[in-house]
Amino acid sequence: MVHTTEFKPELVRRYDGAGPRYTSYPTAPRFSSQFGPGQLLKSIRDSNEDPIPRSLSLYAHIPFCFSPCFYCGCNRIISRDAGRKQAYLEHMLREIALLAPLFDRDREVVQLHLGGGTPNSLDTAQLSELMDQFARSFRFAHERDRDFSIEIDPRTVSTCDIAVLRTIGFNRVSLGVQDFDPQVQKAINRLQDTDKIRDIHAACRESGFSSVNFDLIYGLPLQTESRFAATLDTVCSIRPDRIALYSYAHMPELFKAQNKIDAQTLPDAERKLALFQMAVETLMSQGYVYIGMDHFALPGDELTKALESGDLHRNFMGYTTRRQTDLIGFGVSAISQIADCYAQNAKDIQTWSARIDAGKPATVRGLFTDRDDRIRAEVIQAIMCQGGLSFRDIEARFDIDFRHYFRHELEVLPELAEDGLLALDADHLQVLPPGRLLLRVIAARFDAYLPGRARAASPLLKAL
Repeated sequence: MVHTTEFKPELVRRYDGAGPRYTSYPTAPRFSSQFGPGQLLKSIRDSNEDPIPRSLSLYAHIPFCFSPCFYCGCNRIISRDAGRKQAYLEHMLREIALLAPLFDRDREVVQLHLGGGTPNSLDTAQLSELMDQFARSFRFAHERDRDFSIEIDPRTVSTCDIAVLRTIGFNRVSLGVQDFDPQVQKAINRLQDTDKIRDIHAACRESGFSSVNFDLIYGLPLQTESRFAATLDTVCSIRPDRIALYSYAHMPELFKAQNKIDAQTLPDAERKLALFQMAVETLMSQGYVYIGMDHFALPGDELTKALESGDLHRNFMGYTTRRQTDLIGFGVSAISQIADCYAQNAKDIQTWSARIDAGKPATVRGLFTDRDDRIRAEVIQAIMCQGGLSFRDIEARFDIDFRHYFRHELEVLPELAEDGLLALDADHLQVLPPGRLLLRVIAARFDAYLPGRARAASPLLKAL
């Protein structure tokens, strides 16, 4: 597959908009409250019976933050209450002890990620206790085969903490930078020191972390091209291995903290597009490879290698280097993907804790996928991760006639082909360089749940 990228503003302007990010298919809005702990347990049993055991990925959600960032739309809790955090940790340790024995012991954990919130709102002793529980409860792959990562707020971590995090098992770290401009930082309530971030990055290198990611956001209040250009110059001078470049979505009706942002200070649509174009072109000119969606990586990074080898995968943790794994989520709102199901935990601590106290999984919604879901998920994965697909590969895997099965989808693809987003022949769909920035637009053509696309029955109801 070809992985070069070309920014054409008129195409991004025309096609880009609200829509699924395809960290799953079907996407989370399709989850049903009819799905509960019993269905999760069935899926775990089914996954254990797979003739070729799948490896495991673990995700733990730490919802606490020390202070509110006004742009944030994550499931987080602003608290400095040490007792509250300790109680949460203790419940998570019990959740791990509850679920881990249900998985066959020969299934290795190859990937682990702590997200939030702010995972380092737990101190290093608490994080060490959490990692020890994971290590006791699951079988970890050899260290050279692990991808164990943690999200960090660089304002609240020290260089000594970084060394401890490496010692307790993490080998990849993601730093929430967002923007280096002081005025932008003040507008989003996230003041942080550039020199400290340089020091934290250097400490990650010295401690032996294999990969460091910086999160950036474009479209923030008071961002201008000159200010964001300075941020990009600073980022490129530090040279993290990966960069996640997110678009700010202003939805104060959904996220209370965003009401603190003066909408008049936000860049308009044209300026925001210019910020995005500048970022893409700057990063690629500095040697970063565009992975897909909002991710960039240096040529030697494992994410770039996975893109080139065809092993790139997308799930609720974003782009990852591990395929064919079952994902187990721990903590409030965490989502699992096991065998043919998706399962989500309660989003509030009270419900989640009460379920754990009762000795039950905290699952409150989810779904079973059906055959059509799995076929379409494979097609969408190929588009999002490999930038195209072979019809014959899908036919061989699912015993279908691709052109007949997707005859309605193929009728609407020529429009995208005429605009240069993709190329079609008798056996292939290939995303072209201008289409690489619009992968989800192409993938959405195969989404049977979008408005105007009817399905005969709910996959959940079929499976129950």
